[in-house]
Amino acid sequence: MRVAELWRYPVKGLRGERLEHVHLGTKGVEGDRTVRIVNGRKRVSPRTVPRLLGLRGGLGANGEPLIDGARWDRPEALDAIRRLAGENAELIRDESLNRFDDAPVLLNTDGALEALGEDRRRFRPNLVIAGVDGLGERDWVGRSLRIGEVELRVRKHCKRCLVTTIDPDSLEIEPAILTRIRREFGEKMGVYCEVTDPGEIREGDPVEVR
Repeated sequence: MRVAELWRYPVKGLRGERLEHVHLGTKGVEGDRTVRIVNGRKRVSPRTVPRLLGLRGGLGANGEPLIDGARWDRPEALDAIRRLAGENAELIRDESLNRFDDAPVLLNTDGALEALGEDRRRFRPNLVIAGVDGLGERDWVGRSLRIGEVELRVRKHCKRCLVTTIDPDSLEIEPAILTRIRREFGEKMGVYCEVTDPGEIREGDPVEVR
């Protein structure tokens, strides 16, 4: 098995960026999901505003999150968000573990994705692991993955939500995809992991299940 893809989503809910290498710390991929969108007391996501996935998140050379190339704390970045999420939407910087839904790292495998046959970008993984037979990832919960100097502890399966129904290019909604995930895969696609040994990983690194 090997690392096939690495992804980071600096602004939670926006399109992510693919990377050749990342640093994985105890808080996940460096720079991942460090800015979130809120409207009043409610968090805003593509579940309620699907067109957010049309905006491109990134990380500048100085480590500051970007929205379509503009620093997240610039007026033009906030204007882009408010055009979609409402005039009261705000951007909040948060680098605590509370910014994650369940765990710092979301991992998908080629075997499960090929069994489903849909664009992997729908599932917003941090890591895609290649060389996995079918739904083999389902046996990893409670075990560890060694990737070079990094060790991940697989905590739980990921139950998928409405975001999987949004086409990453056209942004059209396809409800049948989530229906199929629920019916044929028990809602599960991918696993959540925590980082027990931090370090650098690259595309192509071998992966060992322990």
